[in-house]
Amino acid sequence: MNRSIPLSSRWQWLSWFNTFNLGLTLVILLIACALFAPLLSPADPNVQHISQRLLAPDAQHWLGTDRFGRDLLSRVLYGARPTLILVSLVVLITVPFGLAIGICAGYFGGWVERVLMRLTDIVMSLPSLVIALALVSVLGPGLMNGALALAFTSWPSFARQARSETLALRRSDYLAAAKMQGITGGRLIIGHILPLTLPSAIIRAALNLGGIILSAAGLGFLGMGIQPPTAEWGSMVASGSRVIFDQWWVAAVPGLAILLASLAFNLLGDGLRDKMDPRND
Repeated sequence: MNRSIPLSSRWQWLSWFNTFNLGLTLVILLIACALFAPLLSPADPNVQHISQRLLAPDAQHWLGTDRFGRDLLSRVLYGARPTLILVSLVVLITVPFGLAIGICAGYFGGWVERVLMRLTDIVMSLPSLVIALALVSVLGPGLMNGALALAFTSWPSFARQARSETLALRRSDYLAAAKMQGITGGRLIIGHILPLTLPSAIIRAALNLGGIILSAAGLGFLGMGIQPPTAEWGSMVASGSRVIFDQWWVAAVPGLAILLASLAFNLLGDGLRDKMDPRND
């Protein structure tokens, strides 16, 4: 005797396919590709074979070769490393700095708030990629200099968000009760205000990572990022743009990698926002 399976049970597995799970899966795959690039790469990403230059994808070179005969699959896998390192450096710099500026402005108020917020408004009004290019041209191209340049223009959004949340918390009964217990100053900021502003900063960081990846690729495309022969997606797109009409895969492959990486972090950010939003409980 056949028992009918409820429709909800049949399609229950579809509930797994939400933005958070998809984004997290793609980010884990991206990190795995970066960590295990030596094991996954079929060839050395920097070894040149001029006799095999600009080969179309085939059984030996799954994604083809570039104009120096280097295997594109290997270079894309290794290119995930500098991208993730740069993105991590930017987040590690911008989130603490932006939170510190915003919390201090919201908590102390007065002239401290006016000075910090006017500084934030000035930096926010600057064109981020142009300023990053100017800073890299002064500091010199490289991974750390590129991270510093991108971090300089990325922290204001965290500061403004932290300030608005701190202003709301400053008038709350929660902080009033903490002050009645003698908790003030740094203990109050670090122990009570910071934990409440950190979740929204994490969500914003995840949402901003896609834009940071695009900005990092833009620096590499313009030759101001990580220098050759190190594999980097932006510089790979720039190299492939010279032959894009005849050998389109040279630029399309790293471009697709940039697209997937940005999509992964955007999906993860959306999923984190949905999960950490108290209104969704």
